[in-house]
Amino acid sequence: MTYIVQAIETRYLGPTNTKGSRIKASAGAGSITVPYDYALSTERAHAAAAKALRAKLGWTEGQWVQGGNVAGNGYVFVQAD
Repeated sequence: MTYIVQAIETRYLGPTNTKGSRIKASAGAGSITVPYDYALSTERAHAAAAKALRAKLGWTEGQWVQGGNVAGNGYVFVQAD
């Protein structure tokens, strides 16, 4: 198993005149911005964005855990195993 030593942080981006609400997932290795999925709870929408970033970076192994961030506008994900 390969261990990832980078956390993923997500944050909510509110709508603008030209774009709807989005969630940005970032890590040192890269980032991705996805449309906000209103069919999901807030926690699950952020988890989906983190999962999309993990897929983009090829971080498909391992278990990840989620916690709130200090700013209160997103979540942090770290590999747990």
